[in-house]
Amino acid sequence: MPELSKRTETFTDSVIRRMTRISNQYGAVNLSQGFPDFEPPRELLNRLAEVSNEDFHQYSITWGAQNFREALAEKQSRLMGRKIDPNAEIVVTCGSTEAMMAAMMTVANPGDKVIVFSPFYENYGADTILSGAEPIYVPLYPPEFNFDPDELEAAFKQKPKALILCNPSNPCGKVFTYDELKIIADLSEKYDAFVITDEVYEHIVYAPHKHTYFASLPNMWERTISCSSLSKTYSITGWRLGYIIAPAQIIEVAKKVHDFLTVGAAAPLQEAAVTGLRFGDDYYRQLRDKYTEKRDLFLKGLDDIGIAHTVPQGAYYILLDVSEFGYKSDLEFCEVLARDVGVGAVPGSSFFREDVNHLIRLHFAKKNETLNKALNRLEHIRTKINKR
Repeated sequence: MPELSKRTETFTDSVIRRMTRISNQYGAVNLSQGFPDFEPPRELLNRLAEVSNEDFHQYSITWGAQNFREALAEKQSRLMGRKIDPNAEIVVTCGSTEAMMAAMMTVANPGDKVIVFSPFYENYGADTILSGAEPIYVPLYPPEFNFDPDELEAAFKQKPKALILCNPSNPCGKVFTYDELKIIADLSEKYDAFVITDEVYEHIVYAPHKHTYFASLPNMWERTISCSSLSKTYSITGWRLGYIIAPAQIIEVAKKVHDFLTVGAAAPLQEAAVTGLRFGDDYYRQLRDKYTEKRDLFLKGLDDIGIAHTVPQGAYYILLDVSEFGYKSDLEFCEVLARDVGVGAVPGSSFFREDVNHLIRLHFAKKNETLNKALNRLEHIRTKINKR
């Protein structure tokens, strides 16, 4: 038989999704894969019920239904501080996963290099490799997960085609400051590189931190490909509605890539989601307040247990330091945690390029009773997991 593709030789299945399966196997509270266990806004669900009896069951326009793009352009124009053309500067995708892949394939040729901050969401390295490009990893240093400007410039000196920026960041919850973004912007301009942003947690940011859209920085609109989705903002991760916002000449190419990847996002779900895109500012304030409450609840519970952890500035992830247990494999630790303690987590090594085996990722996008149930189980972690 002929050989299979070599580009996937280093791939495994998604560790995040694997930990959901392990959590289900042992009946663990699943704090691994980042999806909520509470309902989306009632207005979206009511509209979805109506749409099921309306005429939205065939293909929409390949790059997104007209009213969806118009509602999205209105919302993001207000937030990003520039008028976005719904017909020339938006592609609607099947989630931000496809948005990132389409963005990468739009800018990268085989042999190009792409800068990726570490830790990083596991798809970024795979997106780079599937595009035939080579990732250059630049570390973010805990506890604040700041980068060294000299190390970043050394990466830019390798003439990368693009940099991937997740802001707020998964898995470390970092919100990049304006000054940090300006360093990235100046270097991308100096070395003539694109910046591909993943901003799916744009509305989940904790005071006093603020999210700045990279495309809004001076001279950055023309070289920024902004990717995001509705998944986290409206608690509809299963609807798979994402998008790319970029200058028209970039979008023209992204449309072609998207068309041949997936043809188009689900028409009925686009129609229902328009309702959410037209929410007022009060919705986003309430969302921030809800996640602030959950973060505070979870952090206090972990502090009471006495487990060292990061303090997220945005998104809804926490990294726990489990080095006291002495496991050489954080994957093995997470499997034991799910089996013996009843809490599902993700091994930190799946996010770091560096040799990291003492961190695990938990998320708190859950009902308060779910979080309390997980905390009650974690109280017994030291009696249920033997130290190595």
